Amino acid sequence: MTDTLTQATVGSLSSLAQGLIGSEVLKIASEVRALTAAGRSVVNLTVGDFSPSEFRIPRLLESLIGDALASGQTNYPPSDGTLELRKAVIDLYREELHLEYPLESTLIAGGSRPVIYAAYASVVDPGDKVIYPTPSWNNNHYTYLMRGVPVELVVGADTNFMPTAEMIRPHVKDARLIAVCTPLNPTGTVMAKHEVEAIARLVVEENERRATTGQRPLFLMWDQVYWMLTFGDNHHYTPPQLVPESAAWTIFIDGISKAFAATGLRVGWTVAPPAVASRMRDIIGHMGAWAPKPEQIAVAAFLKQKDEIAAFHDHMIRELRLRLDALYDGLLAMRREGLPVNAIEPQGAIYLSAQFDLIDRFGTNEAIRKFLLEKAGFAVVPFQAFGNKEEDGWFRLSAGAVSLRDIEEGLTRVREALRDVH
Repeated sequence: MTDTLTQATVGSLSSLAQGLIGSEVLKIASEVRALTAAGRSVVNLTVGDFSPSEFRIPRLLESLIGDALASGQTNYPPSDGTLELRKAVIDLYREELHLEYPLESTLIAGGSRPVIYAAYASVVDPGDKVIYPTPSWNNNHYTYLMRGVPVELVVGADTNFMPTAEMIRPHVKDARLIAVCTPLNPTGTVMAKHEVEAIARLVVEENERRATTGQRPLFLMWDQVYWMLTFGDNHHYTPPQLVPESAAWTIFIDGISKAFAATGLRVGWTVAPPAVASRMRDIIGHMGAWAPKPEQIAVAAFLKQKDEIAAFHDHMIRELRLRLDALYDGLLAMRREGLPVNAIEPQGAIYLSAQFDLIDRFGTNEAIRKFLLEKAGFAVVPFQAFGNKEEDGWFRLSAGAVSLRDIEEGLTRVREALRDVH
């Protein structure tokens, strides 16, 4: 049997399958699991997830899911989501973001990933240009899956790791999609209000021009799955809030995975122009990528509980900030000692951008990553995993699955490792 199975080689597969690159983050996470299974002490700052021992989902949401299961809500949901949850999402956007959308604009899916895939598949044809920043999460892979042409904007600390309207402007005339995420995975940075407005106006101006030439429109995919997790003076804004006309071209990516530490529940959604949402629904319907019905019913009820949500976020954001601030303060303390590290103050999401300025010694970010893992038990993800091609020492540190004690012990080991090589 084994000999028979090996006849189906990678070379016998489609060109799409042969050229696809798997998740770099998951590969690193697998390496970390192997080390911890062997008894190594590792502070795992890799996967953008939450440990239930550190961040449990809201108790009320957990109870509501149990109630839905107990009542027998285990059959297929409607292909665009339960009516109750779609209404709840529309209400959420009206009440919290002051955006008015018809019911036809929303679609529920099994997490945000199928929604992103459906957004790409709905507007991008082979050969179409897709504009996105690097680093950013998986836009390079989704562009590849659509056979699109990537237009990668290299962003850095000088622009808060965010693309600007002026960076985008030279590329819009023949582009089909701009992909933006704020707060940004992997950097944890938040786009400033004036830049959100400038990008929205750029999209509207370009589509007004195209309306006179008969060209297909330019769309803006606005990934805001972390929008409820912003810190300090940082605030989240959306294009339609600041430039209402941009709603005609904006496709929101959203869900409960990050806002409620509910990554495994798989409930995501879009709010988009009805014609786009309709095609996205049919794409997801063929994939069968629906959110489980008990979770949909529970989330619909939970989103109405404003006091419960506020109390949960007070606790969650406080705990996230404790961890992110501990990482940030610890790294800056090392910098003051003369060690080759830097970091950007936490702004949102569950991530810290940290730079280990060791390229002159190790040559590549991958070599630095392995050094930190092997010598300090400090597991981080290089920005290369998010499409970045620069060997510049920047890494993502994810704080959702670690305790303060884990962080303190890991930073102590990092300090010792850096002293040894500095």
